Amino acid sequence: MMDEREFEKRYTEAFERLQKKLTSLGDEHDFEVEGGSGKLEIQFEDEDETRFVISPNSPVRQIWISALTTSFKLAWSDGANAFVLDKTGETLDQVMGRILSEQLGTPVSV
Repeated sequence: MMDEREFEKRYTEAFERLQKKLTSLGDEHDFEVEGGSGKLEIQFEDEDETRFVISPNSPVRQIWISALTTSFKLAWSDGANAFVLDKTGETLDQVMGRILSEQLGTPVSV
C-alpha cells in the first residue's frame, strides 16, 4: 500500500484535474461544483437539491464518492495509473461519467 504522502499527491492531482473537468461540464449541464476542505461537491439544480460528494479517505488510501444513495470506493491502480472502482474496473473519470449521466438523464463524458 502507498504511504500517506504519495496518496495525498495522487489524490490532489486527481481532484484538481477532476474539478476542472466538472466545472466545465457544470456550465454545460447546469450543476455547480465546489471545492474546499479537501473535497469536491456537485450540487444539482433539481427539486431534491441532489448533491454528490467526492472526498479522500486517507487511512484506507481511497477516494470515496457519495452519490445516487451509494458509496463508491476507488483505490489507486498502478496498472491503470488512476483511481479505480475495484468492483467494475472503472476509473474515477468513468465512474463520474456514469453517475452524472444517470443523474442528468443524458450521456456525460468526464
